[in-house]
Amino acid sequence: MTLRIDLTGTPPERIRFAVSPLAELAAMLHVLAAPEHHPQYAGWAAGVWAGLRPELADRLHEAEFLWRSSRADFLVPARPRATLAAELDEVDRIDDDRYALAALVSTCGSNRRTFAGGSPLNDPDARADALDRAQARGPRQEAFAARLLADPPAVRARVRDTLEQCAEAFFDDEWPALTVRLGQDVRRKAELVRRQGLSAALAEVSAAVALTADGGSLVLDKLQDSATAAGPAGVTFLPSAFGHPHLIAVHAPGWQPVVQYPATGGEPAAAVPLDTLQLRLDALAHPVRLRLVRTLARGPHTTGELAHAWDLTPPEVSRHLAVLRRAGLLTARRHGRYVHHALDLPATTELGSDLLAAILR
Repeated sequence: MTLRIDLTGTPPERIRFAVSPLAELAAMLHVLAAPEHHPQYAGWAAGVWAGLRPELADRLHEAEFLWRSSRADFLVPARPRATLAAELDEVDRIDDDRYALAALVSTCGSNRRTFAGGSPLNDPDARADALDRAQARGPRQEAFAARLLADPPAVRARVRDTLEQCAEAFFDDEWPALTVRLGQDVRRKAELVRRQGLSAALAEVSAAVALTADGGSLVLDKLQDSATAAGPAGVTFLPSAFGHPHLIAVHAPGWQPVVQYPATGGEPAAAVPLDTLQLRLDALAHPVRLRLVRTLARGPHTTGELAHAWDLTPPEVSRHLAVLRRAGLLTARRHGRYVHHALDLPATTELGSDLLAAILR
């Protein structure tokens, strides 16, 4: 399952890396809303919540649908500005229809094509559908969607004011150090593009992002099947200090593609491809291979030893070992004419966390 971004007609200089204060604030708000996704920031999140005024805490709960399960597209700018205020000014220039559609996608838990037939602001059927979906998500989602559909300017002003209060409460204190770190990441990516090409830079963005062999598309390894086009406007990559393990992609019709990725300080981002995870899950789904894994987890064994232990023929064992080996779950070491197979314990142990990271990205 992949998201494909077509680069046909996209000038190379329009594939840009940049720093966005608004996107980083949204990433921080997501951590506050879903700290279980980010155990490394649990202490930071607890400290921020403890220091928030009750009114601001209530506001964050009121609007958390804009950044909790997914990110409203207007919070991940394609054309970043130097300051949060300047980016919020850009959001203010979005018309009500586009703003409402983006907000309702995250509020209603819907995909980005749900309201393709009409705007909920002026299409009665789309409006009813949006309210039904929001109601199914919960009473707070329903209340937020109803307010947005009834009075978009008032809700927009309140959301902006909430974000500005967040800046005063915690973001402004964090941003000077963050902008230095993120700026270093952007400069490194730009240097990689200049010296080694876009593929080298993408390899450091994430193992879940790649350029096709013909250079015509970007492919993001995500749990979805979708496609969009960058066109002449291009695509923007935004590093995030608070983003791990998420790989956020703006790809709705009418929005310029944006990818927000975890900044890694120059180290390649660890991300096990989904096809590798599928191979490992399939390999462990067979009862015979589970028996072999049980034995191999206790120490290295030859094919003959495994066959004898489980009353199998050596060819049968070899076939099962080949499946486990293709999945990256085995190591092998030769001693004379014997090959001893062993379970790769780190790869097996990390399967759970790798699967969670793949789902979250």
